[in-house]
Amino acid sequence: MPPRWPVTMTRRLIVRITAITAVALLSLVGVLPASAQSLGEAAQKEAARRKSLKGPVKVVTNDDLKAVPQTTPPPGTPAPAEGATPPATGGEPGAAAPEAGAAPGAAGEAEPAPAEAAKDEAYWRQRITEARQQRDQNAFLIDAVQTRINVLTADFSARDDPFQRAKIGEERQRTLAELDRMKRNQADLEKRIAGIEEEARRANVPPGWLR
Repeated sequence: MPPRWPVTMTRRLIVRITAITAVALLSLVGVLPASAQSLGEAAQKEAARRKSLKGPVKVVTNDDLKAVPQTTPPPGTPAPAEGATPPATGGEPGAAAPEAGAAPGAAGEAEPAPAEAAKDEAYWRQRITEARQQRDQNAFLIDAVQTRINVLTADFSARDDPFQRAKIGEERQRTLAELDRMKRNQADLEKRIAGIEEEARRANVPPGWLR
């Protein structure tokens, strides 16, 4: 007769086999959803990639290429001379093409020069009058500035306060610099009047036009 297993050992063996089987089933259950999820994501990415493709790709063959026109002149055609200008399309042989932007009928015609202002009596009289007025006005201002300098000089000498004397001295120096500038301007105005008179003399302008 075969040996009999004790009841306790038999129960332990059954419990161990049951536990091993349960662990294997749980592992299998955990792997299947992960594999199914990976396959589903791959299928979705492939479907999206196919939708993004814009139609089938056409393969270019020799039949699709157009024939290149021959640019070599036929035999017997004389070659153009070096530096020769090809004739214009639609014109006579040898005729030069018109320049870009040129108006029709303007070839060979120079634009007329602007008409110079007439140098009559009114012209000369206006020029000399304006120059003399500027000279006289500047001379009047020079006299006014000189008077101001004289007043500041007297005021400077009469002051005893050092602070007031310093302020008056600064103002006097600024006024002297302005007077020097106005005197140089007066000399330029005198030269301008002399230049107008010399220009009029060379143009044989009557002396009465400059009075």
